[in-house]
Amino acid sequence: MPSTTPLTIYSTAILPDWVDYNGHLRDAFYLLIFSYAGDALMDQIGLDSSNREASGNSLFTLECHINYLHEVKEGATVEVRTQLLGHDRKRLHLYHSLHLPGAEEALAVSEQMLLHVDLAGPRSAPFAGAVLAKVESLAAAHAALARPAYVGRVIGLPG
Repeated sequence: MPSTTPLTIYSTAILPDWVDYNGHLRDAFYLLIFSYAGDALMDQIGLDSSNREASGNSLFTLECHINYLHEVKEGATVEVRTQLLGHDRKRLHLYHSLHLPGAEEALAVSEQMLLHVDLAGPRSAPFAGAVLAKVESLAAAHAALARPAYVGRVIGLPG
């Protein structure tokens, strides 16, 4: 699993029900696509459905920022590339970018903070065992990647 490039973690075609009256992907469906990429990352780090059932742990999204950079049309196939920006005992700081397959230019990006949770509480819980090892391995592999341009942005009007 270690990758010294962002993981190409999820791919999908843009469905007719996902587009608006202009023929563009609706803003809510960008989040859906990024959410599915988060699910794919969970599978990669060992938080797949069987592990979630056995451990009682999962990931919850604490915060999400999306930048819409270029229009996406019905019928296009897109892929999500995921970079682990950082982690601590209980959280993952992720960056998803949406691309046409093989293209470098991002169509949209999403910066997210996820929390590892014991579902019995629910309450936060530290990563442990094989999941922690996979998170640390991915973090080490992604440590040398450049910080993406859209990380840490704040919404506001110039004052």
